[in-house]
Amino acid sequence: MDAAPLLIRIAGLLQQHNLEAILIGNAGAALQGAPVTTVDIDFLFRKTPANLRELKALANDLNAVILRPYYPVSGLYRTSRDDDGLQLDFMTAIHGIPSCEGLRRRAKSIPIGDGSHLRVASLSDILRSKKAAGRARDRAVEDVLQKTLDEESHLQKGEAGSSQKRD
Repeated sequence: MDAAPLLIRIAGLLQQHNLEAILIGNAGAALQGAPVTTVDIDFLFRKTPANLRELKALANDLNAVILRPYYPVSGLYRTSRDDDGLQLDFMTAIHGIPSCEGLRRRAKSIPIGDGSHLRVASLSDILRSKKAAGRARDRAVEDVLQKTLDEESHLQKGEAGSSQKRD
């Protein structure tokens, strides 16, 4: 399944509703080149009355409902649509990340579609979260994320070196 049309729609709705949410997890890692797959799309957001109103409006635009399942995850708001199994998780806290503000500062704005952008957690934050969660499914991708992070760092060092040679 090509997730691009869905991510473009979600990015547009996040912008339309002025809902600042940061894409985390494997979906965020995949957008940054990590060879991982996922069946869910996770966001971190600040739980404020305004954000909760905007989340309800976003769910309405997607013809979805917001569920509050019982999980050991703090502050989970699951946006779900029965027609096609769409599931977006909006969380107010994630393992290994002390603040939404810090995550936002380190996040990347990745263009998607025609003019939309998604805020995506840095690979190092995604890896930190997975290590802190310690679940088997998170441990299974830690090496892949670390390798992608190492390759990204190596490329950035190479680009910095080549730009210094031109100066």
